[in-house]
Parts: sequence; structure tokens; C-alpha cells
Amino acid sequence: MEFRAASDQAMLVYLGEEIGLESHRRVFQLLRLLQEEPLAWVRNLQPAYSSLLVTFDPCAVDHQEVEATLRRYEESAEKMTLPPPRVLEIPVCYSDEFGPDLEEVAAAHNISPSRVIELHLSRSYRAYFLGFAPGFAYLGDLAAEIATPRLTTPRKKVAAGSVGIAGTQTAVYPFATPGGWRLIGRTPLAMFRKEREPMGLIAVGDEVRFRTITREEFAAWPPQ
Repeated sequence: MEFRAASDQAMLVYLGEEIGLESHRRVFQLLRLLQEEPLAWVRNLQPAYSSLLVTFDPCAVDHQEVEATLRRYEESAEKMTLPPPRVLEIPVCYSDEFGPDLEEVAAAHNISPSRVIELHLSRSYRAYFLGFAPGFAYLGDLAAEIATPRLTTPRKKVAAGSVGIAGTQTAVYPFATPGGWRLIGRTPLAMFRKEREPMGLIAVGDEVRFRTITREEFAAWPPQ
């Protein structure tokens, strides 16, 4: 467990050195405990792969007190039993139309596009954290056989619902935004809606599985 001052009112707590379920478990345990037993001076909590950013009221505490308190919390958090993750299924239409990088990803690994799809569908993904845009969940871990770097030059616009991969991660774009992930398909589901509670479809700690649908099923999906 390491601490680093991120600003005059923020502390980064590092709970691991690698992306993976063990670091995620420790981050999620501390996050849950801080949510269940809130501290009056905490303003915001932002989890990442292996760290937790704690924003606090600098008029109430200093970095030294924040660190001492969080060390005590982490000792208790280690004993927490986390509930089973919520499981979500996301339908995806994998095609050249919706996945303009599918062929390139396949070629980069000397496999067929159908094999890329098969490997993407082959496992459940943990939602490690949310970032980049509201509702954008970083999901891992992608099969090593299709792990592919981001595009050298990001696209100026990626359609909402686009399913992409970057390194050992996969994700779904909640909005039409610029982006550099390799696109292999698209879902008709609305990943983020401001009038919905909760607004984001995926939450930290969720298990996400993808299933394939046809172009006809995509077109017939009811409006959301």
C-alpha cells in the first residue's frame, strides 16, 4: 500500500502494481468500505485498475491524517467479503459495418475474423473502473491472442455503442466521441442515459459477457 499526494486536496492510494483481479479486489474492498462507512471530509472517490484517488476537504484534514485514516480503513477492508458480482450480458453485432478494425485485428494475429469474435465472446470481463467518458467501463482481461494496441491516430468520431479493444482491455463507447480503440462491433444497448437510475449500464465490479446478434436483430432492437 503506497500513498502519493495528487494535489493539495487529493491522495492517490496504490494497492497493487499490475492490472488484474487481485489489485482490483483490494481497490474495490477499500472503495466499498469508504462508501459504507463514509468519512465527513471525503469529497470524491475514483477507483482505477490498482489505485483509488481520494479527494478530500483540505480545510478539515491534511495529507498525513488522510494517509493514517486510510491505512486503518484498508486493514478493515482486507477482511471484507465482497458480494458476488452482478452479471450483465451485452448483445453485439460483429461486422465490417460496425467493426471497421475487425479484419485488421485478425490479420495482425494471423487468425480469421470469426476467431477474433470467438475469442472476444469466450470469457467474462470485470469492470475495473469507469473513466474517459460517463459510462465508459474499462473491462478486462482480454484474451492474449487478440490483445492489440490502440490506433496510432485516433478517429475523430466513434459511434455510440461501438465495441473496441485496446491492449488487454475491451470497452463499449457510451457516446459518439473521438477514440483510438480498435472497433470490432457495436451494441444496440444504451450504455448511458441521464434519465436512468443508475445512469450508466455498467458499474465498477460488474461481470460483463458479450453475445453475438445478427444485423437484422440489431436493426430490430427496440428504441431505448
